[in-house]
Amino acid sequence: MDFDSYQQDASTTAKYPPDRGLEYVVLGLASEAGEVAGKLKKIIRDNDGILTTQTREQLLAEVGDVLWYCAMVALELDVSLSSVARANLDKLMSRDERGVIGGSGDNR
Repeated sequence: MDFDSYQQDASTTAKYPPDRGLEYVVLGLASEAGEVAGKLKKIIRDNDGILTTQTREQLLAEVGDVLWYCAMVALELDVSLSSVARANLDKLMSRDERGVIGGSGDNR
């Protein structure tokens, strides 16, 4: 499956107030990213950091939710998820080529 097909299919499951769509999905993205972090924290606390098949699946399920919200943020901004992915790779490759991928700051 490609990003744009995913985004189109994912949008059919979007149920949120259209007049507050961007706010809703950005807050959802932050919430789901927090759930990924929370799952990992519990793996560290409860499993001595050992990733089992079950905890790996739980972590991936949360990552899937993050992906859904990323797709919806892009949709709310009227851009394809593949163009977001391409722009991100272009930015990272440029930083790598210029030797600044390990630095800090948005505009390096």
